Amino acid sequence: MKMQSAWEIAEGVRKGSISAVEIVEEFFERIEKHDKEIRAFITVSKDSAIQQAKEIEKKRREKKLGRLAGVPIAVKDNICTRGIETTCASKILKGYIPPYDATAVRMLKEEGAVIIGKTNLDEFGMGSSTEFSAFFATKNPRNLNHVPGGSSGGSAAAVAKGLSAVALGTDTGGSIRCPSAFCGVVGVKPTYGLVSRYGLIAYANTLEQIGPIANNVIDAALLLSCIAGHDPHDSTSIGENKDYTKFNSSAKKLKIGVPRQYFGEGTQKAVSDAVWRAIKKLEGEGAEVEEIDLKSVGYALASYYIIAMSEASSNLARYDGLRYGFQDSSGARDWSTLFSKDRKAGFGFEVKKRIMLGTFALSAGYFDAYYLKAQKVRNLIIQDFQRAFKKFDVLMGPTMPTTAFKLGEKTVDPLAMYMSDCDTVPANLAGIPAASIPCGSSNGLPIGLQIMATPFEEGKMLNVAKTLEDILGVYAE
Repeated sequence: MKMQSAWEIAEGVRKGSISAVEIVEEFFERIEKHDKEIRAFITVSKDSAIQQAKEIEKKRREKKLGRLAGVPIAVKDNICTRGIETTCASKILKGYIPPYDATAVRMLKEEGAVIIGKTNLDEFGMGSSTEFSAFFATKNPRNLNHVPGGSSGGSAAAVAKGLSAVALGTDTGGSIRCPSAFCGVVGVKPTYGLVSRYGLIAYANTLEQIGPIANNVIDAALLLSCIAGHDPHDSTSIGENKDYTKFNSSAKKLKIGVPRQYFGEGTQKAVSDAVWRAIKKLEGEGAEVEEIDLKSVGYALASYYIIAMSEASSNLARYDGLRYGFQDSSGARDWSTLFSKDRKAGFGFEVKKRIMLGTFALSAGYFDAYYLKAQKVRNLIIQDFQRAFKKFDVLMGPTMPTTAFKLGEKTVDPLAMYMSDCDTVPANLAGIPAASIPCGSSNGLPIGLQIMATPFEEGKMLNVAKTLEDILGVYAE
């Protein structure tokens, strides 16, 4: 079967020209053939997926199909799925099977999507390479010697390799956009609050969002349309149900701001050149382009890591092995001993490090010096973006300062790993939508261009992405 986009699959299933069961079986054949080398999936749920596909065929005959009828979708393994093990790629949650679906998963099922499995990630979403999984590292399908990015590396790799039509990822500091750029696919971080976080296992509550990963902008827009909207289960959910698949592919009168800070030290020349070529293409189509300064984003990385680690230290305090997940009760005579033993054996090194740093930042005597100051910097970043969006429709720059680095290259240098997030974390701190689309390659490795817009202007952002995608003709293969 020829590789089809998600919207083509759904349209074919609705018309009856293709079978949902055959589609799903075809994707499982691909997984069986290719996942041994890239290792995108932690869990594959073939039996339940086939059953879902059969139910969709029944609904087709009754003409009750949704917008994602029969579309195979992979879900990052920190998003709860009823009846399917959800581990966050951590030993401490090994064996945990949620009794409920995350709201985003439930909404996808209601639209006819078929959940085919759970994808690998950096443990609890803490990483930029998917090398910090407790189980195994995922490889970049474009070059198996390189990382796929993180922390949603399994989802991006699955989509890029054709093991899933689309996928759900989560983005706390770039964890959708980073792997999308490294694997050459489209990734969208929605506005904070647009997509419900109910059922997302928390890393940093005020930063993270669930979002789509796809092979093209239409599929990403379709997936976002299906998961966006208010959810009474999530008090931070303020989004609206919209159709983001209506495009007006034109760059005329589009005002684009290009922050100089996104092309700073450490940005590869090939990345800078590819991003500027793409921006100049839009300028040639009638867009107005202007370089600007967003000086506060130079402090974004430090602010982000203090806030994220502080929130993580609080969120991860709930894992003690008493109610679910991993438990090491050998020699434990009281709760304190059991708690310590479980967390020592259950958490990986990177997670322990972030918990300790976050606890330090929140401790008496250091709260004002670190956490409070980081929040003040965050406010300055928000104000900088607000001023920029009074003049520009969108802001553009590189998604990542480099192409995908080699496996193991940065695991021994945590500062270098953290620095790779310098272009993505500002959008999370500001709560604005941001998307990454392929804009070229260097030595066979994809380069991503990042598009940012004002809150809840995903439609405008995706329209620009679709316009650029049509101009460049760059699609994942």
